[in-house]
Amino acid sequence: MLFSAPVAPARTQKTQFQTIPCRPWQPVPEEDKMKFDGSIVPIIDLTKARTGTEEEKQAVAREVGAAARSIGFLVVSGHGVSAEIIERASDTTRRFFDLSLAAKTKYRSPDPEIYRGYFGMETGNLASTIGQEAKPDHREYYNIGRFDLDAEDPYFTSPTAQRIFHDNIWPDADVPEFRHGIVDYYHEMEKLAELLMELCARALDLPADWFADKIDKHITNMVVTNYPDQPEAPEEGQLRAGAHTDYGGLTILKAEDKPGGLEVQTPDGRWEAVPIVPGAFIINLGDLMAQWTNDEWVSTMHRVINPPRDKAVGSRRQSLVFFHQPNYDAIIECIPSCAVKSAPKYGKTTSLEHLEMKMNQMNDTPKFKDMETV
Repeated sequence: MLFSAPVAPARTQKTQFQTIPCRPWQPVPEEDKMKFDGSIVPIIDLTKARTGTEEEKQAVAREVGAAARSIGFLVVSGHGVSAEIIERASDTTRRFFDLSLAAKTKYRSPDPEIYRGYFGMETGNLASTIGQEAKPDHREYYNIGRFDLDAEDPYFTSPTAQRIFHDNIWPDADVPEFRHGIVDYYHEMEKLAELLMELCARALDLPADWFADKIDKHITNMVVTNYPDQPEAPEEGQLRAGAHTDYGGLTILKAEDKPGGLEVQTPDGRWEAVPIVPGAFIINLGDLMAQWTNDEWVSTMHRVINPPRDKAVGSRRQSLVFFHQPNYDAIIECIPSCAVKSAPKYGKTTSLEHLEMKMNQMNDTPKFKDMETV
């Protein structure tokens, strides 16, 4: 559920604060393992988090915190996002991916350094982001960035901003309804991300609005992905999406229930299917959140597997992925409540510097270089 490109050798990044090591994924500590009915990934109803009393909101936050510590994944229902908006976004993206290859490639970014628009089949592999050699992922995708930028706000017009915020590429000529469907969905994901970050704050014994000024000008990318049918078997070792962790704060995924789906790596190293609950979203934490919490919360390895050969026809699967990333100048340092059990493991950095560090592990993805100091 991440960016897609080959990986460069692991490195460290010098920031204005200190050199930050690239943290490899670590299994969940034995003492933090937690079992849930039928799956290691819990299903949490957010209804009370939206409309309940303070006590009820705290109860939901405790559930979120337990999942964040044990596996870093959860499934949320009762989120308040309308089924119509979800269906419209899914339908319009399907129509785009149904276009001919010639039509789709019209919407590729003219600049390989700008991560916008259409990316074709097998243009990268996610396993490379953790240093693994792997075949290209069997998928195609489309990337969308923020589009509601305030031209009067220096935050959105600074030299740094000009390197982060790029014009989106919309397939208006071929699928005119695509833009409207995605814009509406993106706005709903912003609201859901705010609710989830409020729950995260509560779970971390922080004021409910602790993250608010750190995500109010977020730099989130959204990726819509198409995993086509596999009438012919993929190459040996080739997956729909190779094993990886996500980079940012948290990821919100809407996935179809089709053969060949998302798996999460359990604390003992097994791979387990993430449950697809009708109408629900899958949430997972990224590397930035793990670092922010001093590794009390985990960013867990996950992948998308191929369908069984007897179910490969009719296994086409789509996903809508919202990679929530805090404001580019948000300071990322050990959250106070996470420094109680152990001393901070990581130096102070920013959301942008953390993202740059991660992106610099890749060869051919956009790199936020020569940035102004934030």
